[in-house]
Amino acid sequence: MRNKSIIAVSILIAASLLLNACSSSGAPAPAATDSSSSGGQQLSGTITVSGAFALYPMMTVWADEFTKLHPDVQFDVQGGGAGKGMTDTLAGAVDIGMISRSIKPEEEAQGAFWVPVAKDAVFPVVSQGNPVLSDLVAKGISQDTFKKIFITGELKTWGEVVGRPEVKDEIHVYTRSDSCGAADQWALFSGGKVQADLQGIGVNGEPALVDTVAKDPLGIGFSNLNSVFDMTSGKPVQGVVVPPVDINADGKADPNEYFQSKADAVKVIADGTYPSPPARFENLATKGKPTGLALAFIQWILTDGQKLLDQAGYVPLTADQQAQALAKLK
Repeated sequence: MRNKSIIAVSILIAASLLLNACSSSGAPAPAATDSSSSGGQQLSGTITVSGAFALYPMMTVWADEFTKLHPDVQFDVQGGGAGKGMTDTLAGAVDIGMISRSIKPEEEAQGAFWVPVAKDAVFPVVSQGNPVLSDLVAKGISQDTFKKIFITGELKTWGEVVGRPEVKDEIHVYTRSDSCGAADQWALFSGGKVQADLQGIGVNGEPALVDTVAKDPLGIGFSNLNSVFDMTSGKPVQGVVVPPVDINADGKADPNEYFQSKADAVKVIADGTYPSPPARFENLATKGKPTGLALAFIQWILTDGQKLLDQAGYVPLTADQQAQALAKLK
């Protein structure tokens, strides 16, 4: 009787082991992850981002693509300008700030850590209804002329800009009222030092500034690459023209100084023809060196994410710049 019990128990153990083996071999494999950005671990959680309008369109593309790789990762991306992005970052209100200018020493002293992720530029805009538009297209506007419009205010009429004193139409200068990288860069290019050096009527936000200039035939302003050019057509947004920037100050608009499409603009940024400033790096900032989910996302942006920049109208980092940024994260 005892031998029969032992046999029965042995049969039950063998059956149990067999069932477990079948179960293991038939179980679905764990979900694949992007090991280049997550170290082989499944990512989940929410990444909060705020800041520069200049980088906002690209950030939404990156966020969408990263979510396709990691469905359990969610994003909250807000614009508001580079100033807001830095303020939110230092306050711990967001994980990542989009900063379309150089990081200031006082911000680094408060814990700001940053890496460049792309390059773009700020461009001037005038209305399609400008009274001397044909002259502007033929001659361009020199850096010194921009200084006399935006910094010193010496030039008051559009006739003075193009050398036609009989034209008395007043220049309406527009700038940004919110703290932003575009204004910082435009001030530096125009001969100032900081955003506050720019003269003009302050307009809050990048889209509003472009729209204001479009509706004012006497207006002039500035804005980022992806606000000046339409994302679909590649042409300047309706109502505005990007006047030629007379880079060599020879009094005429050369072909590489007149940007009639986004492709024209991206080319001169990439090859270094367009001056810097207002060409500049787009940066991502965190409070302290990033870790966890934020680190994985930024590493992905600096690797696979760079491949998406061209199609979105931004200029990727060079291989050396990517390597330096990635090394800084370690």
